[in-house]
Amino acid sequence: MAKFVSIIIPNRNNGETIARCLEAALASDYENFEVIVVDDGSEDDSVTIIRKFPCRLVQLPHHAGASAARNAGAQKSRGEILFFIDADCLLMKDAVKQAVEALSAYDPETIIGGTYTKLPYDRSFYSVFQSVFINYSETKKLFNPDYIATHAMVIASGTFKKAGGFPEDFMPILEDVAFSHRLRRAGYTLVMNPDILVQHIFNFTFWKSMRNAVRKSKYWAQYSMGNKDLFVDSGTASVELKYNVLSFVVTACILMAGISTQSWTAALAAPLVIIGNSLVSRRLLRAFYDAQGFSFSLCASCYYMLVYPLAVGFGSVCGIYRHFKGNGP
Repeated sequence: MAKFVSIIIPNRNNGETIARCLEAALASDYENFEVIVVDDGSEDDSVTIIRKFPCRLVQLPHHAGASAARNAGAQKSRGEILFFIDADCLLMKDAVKQAVEALSAYDPETIIGGTYTKLPYDRSFYSVFQSVFINYSETKKLFNPDYIATHAMVIASGTFKKAGGFPEDFMPILEDVAFSHRLRRAGYTLVMNPDILVQHIFNFTFWKSMRNAVRKSKYWAQYSMGNKDLFVDSGTASVELKYNVLSFVVTACILMAGISTQSWTAALAAPLVIIGNSLVSRRLLRAFYDAQGFSFSLCASCYYMLVYPLAVGFGSVCGIYRHFKGNGP
């Protein structure tokens, strides 16, 4: 008999997306599974919507965070395999089947990861940019990546319990990174499988894209400073992105120096820095082209190199400041 899979979805005020999420999960072409939704003290109509679907609903007594919700779902699960996704993600029909096959191809204690589809559910420029960026970043290293994200994490139930679950006394995000690092230190193997896909609902505008970059960069920098791996090539916190921010800062300094000294010869060095940055990020820029063609890739490349570094850099500085200030998670 096919192994029983528990799809675990934490929910916190996701009334706008949870119905689509459940429809996609329940439409899986794998037969032996259950869907568990853990509501983390939602204040919208999420619970009313969830009750309309043939899934198990677990309600936390108060808002406790995504880690606590995922851990509660794992405790209530009956599956031999746990498949964690987010409430704003849509499982592709074959994702569960692909996950089971992938896990069976390795040691049963291997942790398998999936990623976003290149094109998201909503097709605004900023949403497509984010989905392509994450898909590319998370699939660069397939064997023993730095982390497995909880928007598509597959792990044997016994392994999850033995590892102690997600850290609950932690930052509002990045619990999957901390959990992955703990697993790696304990000797577990992590594997990314680009065929295990979820389609994310971003609904990003320019400001939502920038706010997301600031928030994630802030917590990532703070965590990385404490973990002493700020310069590690780590998924979306990639070497390309870090070089991109550095290139932006250097270019801005060169241009300001050229303007202040009225030395345009010095300012001519700026294009060389930009060209160097383009070479470092060439595979990501190619991913933009492969996703939506030349026009999109041109706009996405300009946004990535000329605007996005403002948000990532600002968030990183805030995170480093919080680290030295001694702010806890």
